[in-house]
Amino acid sequence: MESSPATAGTPTGKNDGKKRRARLIVIASVVVLAVAGALTWALLARPTAQPPVTSSQTPAPQPTDARQFERPTDWSDYRPALHLTPAHNWMNDPQRPFLLDDVWHYYYLYNADYPNGNGTEWYHVTSPDLVHWKDEGVAIEKYGNGLGDIETGSTVIDVDNTAGFGAGAVIAIMTQQADGIQRQSLFYSTDDGYTFTSYEANPVMENPGTTDFRDPKVIWDAAGQVWVMVLAEGAKVGFYTSPDLTEWTYVSSFERDDLGTLECPDLFQMSVDGDPANTRWVLAASAHGSKYDKTTGLAYWTGDWNGTSFTPDSEAPGWLDDGADFYAAVTWDDPRESAEERLASRYVIGWLNNWGYAGDLPTTDWQGGMFSIVRSIRLVDLDGAATLVSQPVDALSELGGEAITAETTVLPPGDSDTLPQPGTGSYRLQVTLSPDEAGPAREVRLKIKDGGGHFVTVGYDFALQNVFIARDADAAAATMPELYRAVRGVSSPLRDGAVDLDIFVDYSSVEVFADGGRQTLSSLAFGEPGANGLRVESVDGSTVVRSLTLTPLAVAAPERQ
Repeated sequence: MESSPATAGTPTGKNDGKKRRARLIVIASVVVLAVAGALTWALLARPTAQPPVTSSQTPAPQPTDARQFERPTDWSDYRPALHLTPAHNWMNDPQRPFLLDDVWHYYYLYNADYPNGNGTEWYHVTSPDLVHWKDEGVAIEKYGNGLGDIETGSTVIDVDNTAGFGAGAVIAIMTQQADGIQRQSLFYSTDDGYTFTSYEANPVMENPGTTDFRDPKVIWDAAGQVWVMVLAEGAKVGFYTSPDLTEWTYVSSFERDDLGTLECPDLFQMSVDGDPANTRWVLAASAHGSKYDKTTGLAYWTGDWNGTSFTPDSEAPGWLDDGADFYAAVTWDDPRESAEERLASRYVIGWLNNWGYAGDLPTTDWQGGMFSIVRSIRLVDLDGAATLVSQPVDALSELGGEAITAETTVLPPGDSDTLPQPGTGSYRLQVTLSPDEAGPAREVRLKIKDGGGHFVTVGYDFALQNVFIARDADAAAATMPELYRAVRGVSSPLRDGAVDLDIFVDYSSVEVFADGGRQTLSSLAFGEPGANGLRVESVDGSTVVRSLTLTPLAVAAPERQ
């Protein structure tokens, strides 16, 4: 992706949304059951009393628990508790992390001159667990070698010294842009990625005369014993190979006419259902999804890679996330795992923002949105198609505090505030919902960040079997472009007559994992400052809440310089 603009972001695609209906039917026999359930939850939700202990309730943290569940008092209203953001200025695209000595190194695009100056550079953070981060400062500065600013690319560890900068050197290859011309440059580090030197023969790849020529992702192809680069070139992805990371040869391309300008491509191999004898290659790229009733997001294809070209299993792309705000995502594996484990699962992180309104967000001390929580992904066989499935990274569970749980309860038609109430703006809500057989609802709506007349809806349409996020009523909606108010949803079939939703809520975002992560939706979301209410509306009938767990999440504040 190109670096951030000096002012508001440039839209890269719009998709008009539509949906939602509501009809109400009241069934007297259901109301009786609902009142009993409501009384139970009212007791659980009382803010001044401890919830009654039940066999399903998790134990309270020990007094030695040093975690903090309230953000520092000097934080701005929308500063997230557990999502990574810079202290100030502008942020966008993530760069693929790598691991050295059990420390993850991660870079992202950063503009210290926003909003009065353009151009990005690589900002460096480190982490032991992909949840807690430490600022390390700018690692590669912009405008330092005469070729422009530092844009999106990737890093590799050159274990065998193929490039000649030393065994184990960290090699970063990224786009630089000057006078509108995009080229690929190489920087190398001999101190584990803390500082970098510009290669004296930059650029390593000259622009062939095209407008879009950017976002290189580099991998080592063990079968061919060669480096492979995927490069975003407008409506196609170009493939290049190199023996030494400095001399690159074009070998093929993957072209599309339905996804607009492709950005931030990726290429990796995974096993299907963890079977190392059954593997597929995955080609991914951030794309415009309007022809698929989506906004921008990460499209992907499974297929074959023969060392020089990629052949997809299907022409239609899959989508890793169906929300409004999951873009420029990168994936990586854990080198500490066995070869079989590395094929079975990977990590992914995305930019929680959308170029249609990237510069319009109601944040004050920084701009550019935030990064998603890190997720693990697996490739599974769903109805005969290899499909990526996402789950929150395990380390996030360590942020969980004392959980409130509730057993099966029937919600009558209408709006209710009898759910357990969050104590802060960062929490995890796990809920299993089904239509009541005695008078089934057509839809159920969880109203998150409720207060001051504003809320964000996470809902499920039982008739269409769709899960969706609607933020037309959130606190930022009235001042945002129409694209922001569009409802985003995806098919998520009922299993055993119910839908499972695992929802991560932070002070300015909502991330939904439906049906065990077979579908995900990520969205920026802004409530009235300080409003953390949770309401539920059962539309046109009654809804059964089979189970519910509400877990507060501790603050994972970055360690600032």
